[in-house]
Amino acid sequence: MEKVLTVCERCGAPNQVDAARKDAAICGSCQAPLKFYGDVLEGSDATFKKDVLESRRPVLVDFWAPWCMPCKMLTPILHEIAKEADGRVKVIKINTDENSDVPSQFGIMSIPTLILFKDGEMVDRVVGAVPKKKILEMLGA
Repeated sequence: MEKVLTVCERCGAPNQVDAARKDAAICGSCQAPLKFYGDVLEGSDATFKKDVLESRRPVLVDFWAPWCMPCKMLTPILHEIAKEADGRVKVIKINTDENSDVPSQFGIMSIPTLILFKDGEMVDRVVGAVPKKKILEMLGA
């Protein structure tokens, strides 16, 4: 089942929700209703090949961790970008605490790290909580 990620607007907690159930989703920490602005998918070591390398669309991958404050700052920006991209770009977040193979393959040493893939190849990379403008430049928007 496809998972989407969002951050609770009330308490800031990251939440993972089944895509089919997002209309009725509530925060696991504070029980507030969750809002979704653009679908950001949850990726993993197991799904990376299918979700990223075999994707026909460009894929922006965010390597992050729930305890990382700059990662949390970047999350709303990524949701905005996913919504504005309207399906032209897939946005995926990979939790580096739960997945180590793919981050290791790509030499992820600091988080957040954003990598843009096109046709299964890494074409750009940026480290840190960068402004939306920088991410849009990366995407060629």
